Formats: sequence, C-alpha cells, structure tokens
Amino acid sequence: MSRPSDHYDSPALAAVSQPRLGFTGWLRWFWRQLTNMRTALFLLLLLAIAAVPGSLVPQRSSDPNGVTQYFADNPDLAPVLDKVQAFDVYSSAWFSAIYLLLFISLIGCVIPRTKHHFQALRAKPPTTPARLSRLAGFTERTIPAGQSASLAVDSAKRMLKSGGYRVALFERGREFSVSAERGYLRETGNLVFHFALVGILITVGFGSGFGFSGQRVLVEGQTFVNTLLAYDSFNPGRFFNDESLKPYKLTLDDFKVKYETKNLKAYGQPLDFTADVTVTHRGEAPEKSQVKVNAPARTGGTDVYLLGNGYAPKITVKDPNGVVVFTDAVPFLPQDANLTSLGVVKVPDGLAEQLGLIGFFYPTQATMDSGAFFSSYPDLEYPLLTLNIYSGDLGLDKGVPTSVYALDTDKMTQLTGGKTGTKSIELKPGETQQLPNGLGSVTFDDANPGAKAGDFSGSVLRFASFDIHHDPTQLWVLTFAVLALLGLLTSLFVPRRRVWVKAIEEADGSVRLEYAGLARGEDPALESAVAELADRHTDLLLSTETAATASDKT
Repeated sequence: MSRPSDHYDSPALAAVSQPRLGFTGWLRWFWRQLTNMRTALFLLLLLAIAAVPGSLVPQRSSDPNGVTQYFADNPDLAPVLDKVQAFDVYSSAWFSAIYLLLFISLIGCVIPRTKHHFQALRAKPPTTPARLSRLAGFTERTIPAGQSASLAVDSAKRMLKSGGYRVALFERGREFSVSAERGYLRETGNLVFHFALVGILITVGFGSGFGFSGQRVLVEGQTFVNTLLAYDSFNPGRFFNDESLKPYKLTLDDFKVKYETKNLKAYGQPLDFTADVTVTHRGEAPEKSQVKVNAPARTGGTDVYLLGNGYAPKITVKDPNGVVVFTDAVPFLPQDANLTSLGVVKVPDGLAEQLGLIGFFYPTQATMDSGAFFSSYPDLEYPLLTLNIYSGDLGLDKGVPTSVYALDTDKMTQLTGGKTGTKSIELKPGETQQLPNGLGSVTFDDANPGAKAGDFSGSVLRFASFDIHHDPTQLWVLTFAVLALLGLLTSLFVPRRRVWVKAIEEADGSVRLEYAGLARGEDPALESAVAELADRHTDLLLSTETAATASDKT
C-alpha cells in the first residue's frame, strides 16, 4: 500500500532500535520456546517418527541374528545404516536427544500450569457480568411479587452447589446474583496426563538403564542356565550388574506347531506355536510351563518371550576311520513361509582339512521344473537335507568373532555343488554319504529311528528362539499408562463452564431472573444446561410460593 503524500517519518521514530538480547536473553528465549506446549507436541511427534526405523530394520537389542542376516543380504547398505545407528535406534544419540528434549519440555510446561491451576482452584468464581444478555444461553424469567430476590438467589446457589459447581454470591444495589463454575477436573485430567507422560519417560529410561535383554536359541532337549555366558547375545542396560541375575535353568522339552489343514486358501499357515519348558530354581522342584507368542513365561524376575522357531537337523561328521569329529543338532534359519531353511556347519578339527558345510533343509521337499528344490509345506512330510562342502581356512584361528550362521568362503575351496562338477550331498533322515577326497562321511541322524516307514514326525528336532527380558519398571509403566489414559479421557469429556443467575427486584414488586453461561472451549450442551437450570429454578420458586399461599389460607 502506498503512503499518503503528506506522510512524515519522525526522525525520533526512525532512530528506534530493538535492544540486544545478550547471552542471558537468548537463553531465556530458548527456554520459553522449548517449554512451549506446541514444542512439546512437536517433539512427541518427532519421537514417534524417529521410532519408525526401529520397525523397518532389525535391532541388535531384540534380533541380533536378523542384523547379521541383514548385513549378509545388503553388504553395501548395511554399513551406511550402521553408521547412523539404524540398528540401535532406541539407544542412538539422536533418539536420546529427542527423548531428553521432550522430557525437559514437558517438565517446563507442566510445572507452571500446575501452579496456575492450584491458584485457580483456591480463587472464588468471578464476579457476575453486568450484561448477561451477551452470553450463551441467555434467558429471562419473571416471578410474581411476594418473592425475595435474595432468597431466589440463595435457592439457585443451593441448586448449583448440589450440581457440583463452586459458587459465590454477589450483591449490587437491588441486584442479587450467584456466580458458579465447574469443570476444573478437565484441567486436572490434562495435568495428570502430562505428569503420567513424564512418568513414563522417566520409568522407561530407568528400566532401560537397569534392565537387560538377552537371546538364546534352544533345540528340543537343551537347557539354558541364566548366567551371562549362556546367552547367545546379551544387551545390558548402562547400570546393569551381572550379580543381579537370578539363577535358574530352563529346558525346552517340546516344541509344537499347529498348521491350518482345512481351509485350502490358507493351507499350511501356522495357527499356534507352543514351547513346553521346564523351569528349575535353586533348591526348588522343577515346574512345567508353556511359552506362546504374546504369552511369555515369567520366572526369576525375567519374561521369557518366544521370538522364532525352525528345524535343527542333527548332523554327524566322521573321519575316514569312523571316529566322530562333529555331532550336533544345528539350527537352520527359515527362509520362507514353508520353512525352507539355511544352515552352516563348521568342522575345525579332526579331519585332514577344516571343513565348512552350507546346507538347505526342506521339510516337505518338492522339485521345480528347473530341477531346483523347494519346500511345499512347513511340516515334516518328506524331509531332505542338501549340503555343499567347502575345505580350507574357516577363519577361526584369528581370534575374531564370527557368526555361527554364516560361512566366509573367500579362502576356501568348494568341493560339491555349483561349478565343481560334483553333485551336492542329499540326505534323508538316517542316511549317510561319503565326503569328497576321502575326508570321511556325513550323516543326517534320525531322531526317531523306530518310526514306521514314511512317518517322519519327530525325525528332526525343532528349535525355538527365546528373548529373556528383564525390566524392573514394568508395573510403574503400566500405572503411568493407565493414569495417562484416564487423564486424557477426563480432559476430553469433562466440560469447563461458568453459569450465572441474577435476580433483580422490579418496581412493581416482581422479581426478574436472568440466566446465562460461558464455556471454556467447546461445550455444545451449554445452552440446554442453562435452559434446564432456568426451568428447574423457576419451578422450584413457584412451587414454594404456592405451598406458602396454601399454608396462609389454612
């Protein structure tokens, strides 16, 4: 917009400049921005977004084997993600920074609001406005002469007080009024929600510092002892002390899976996983228990969760003289829904050369048109084990930890499969074949040798992957979560409103009653509440007058 032709800029106004904030001023400004409720909501949204990568890629704290597999499947992308702590999202520096800023912001928001709310609870309701006609739900009623304006207001006071309102009486000449308000529980619920949110942040941080999470794979019949060295992977909190581990042992007795067999559209889909375990505490009798998906077993201050499962074929390797140099039930990692599984066997000693075996296990082996094998059903109907043999340096003598589920073949020679011209070894339960170059033999042991022909149930052991989790703040987190939910519901459904009733003595002796209300926020029921109050109040006054008249006549 152009200025008028006679506009004049005063030199004094042109010379006005804003004062410099300085270091203290900038700190004060930053603190006010941080403790703004909008900032708290933004940080809460940012925290939710920051947690998304934790569901997109496996985390070391809960799925270390998945992280290893991710590195194997994505050798170029995985190191980049690891540099930005994508595999340790919830303990990363950037996630912790958002977490701490949210914590500080909430504290800075809640404390001043709590002080203000406490002062508001102690203060009496505000003075009745001079013109109630400007407010919502305004209505007028008139009662005939003979009624007292002060008594009419007193009756309105009692009625409002019985309805949960805080009330205060005011008098201005021939006008008497009552001011009432309620709904402070709305702000109380809001503050409870935010305090509970702060409590969740504190307890979660405390639990992650003093708790731990460990993983262990157990084959049927194997036993886990709750000691630090018995875990396959272990992720302690910052303040964890291994002396806090309560001694107990857990044995996987049996692992059962129920598959869908009636619905052809979902044929072979798993319906239920059940791990039957035996838990033994020091000096106590063994106890039977079960672990299911989303139904952990609680023992020794830990929750035992079922993470995954699969098959563990028992493989035995012998030297040329028939001496056993390796025998174990090896967990094979599932690669698809029908449990086509991949496993690795390492034989470092006992043979002329170190051997590595990469195998595929098919619970129900079928053949594609190309001749490749696949599993057509996840249960044991026609199990087959195929092995590719490698000889050379396994890399175990360098003292560098290596994954039991991966085999580095860079410095090894492939003896079977691929381009070697020698067919991969194929084994059914109970079968044995000779290793190349006269190195010995390999056997796929039958775990159920007494079964009838064609009955493979129990011929291969199953394994279960357990997550043993200890969190000393679970009960506190649940308590704060319930309080947050109750506080949120209260802040959403409890209306905050003010209501006024004014009685004015007219010159003819009648009393004019005025009713009105004011809502703090959305309150669609306010006008109907004011109208109902007016009806009830006038009916009460008129019935009282009628009763008094009848008594005088008597």
